[in-house]
Amino acid sequence: MAWIVLVVSGLLEAVWATALSQSQGFTQLVPSVVFLIATVLSVVGLGWAMRFIPTGTAYAVWTGIGAVVTVLYAALSGAEALTPLKALFLVGIIGCVVGLKKTSDGDEPELATD
Repeated sequence: MAWIVLVVSGLLEAVWATALSQSQGFTQLVPSVVFLIATVLSVVGLGWAMRFIPTGTAYAVWTGIGAVVTVLYAALSGAEALTPLKALFLVGIIGCVVGLKKTSDGDEPELATD
């Protein structure tokens, strides 16, 4: 469950980064509100996931997912060009995120319930 929350939080990082850009310095109401809500939910989810996933791994995965999705959204919306070299580097980030997940299985500490 912690990994699902972490992935959703990483996706929300891409939402808030995109909304921040579209808020034009917080002069646009809807993107500014989306930024605020997505930021809070993203960081709360990251914090919760860090109770079960080591900090370094959780943070690297969170930022990796956010970065990749933000660039892909910008490319699909036409705001940014997706060059072959940029696509190669994004694949590298995805590979690193998957590698962190694969090498951290069994490292998740148990949550103290007392």
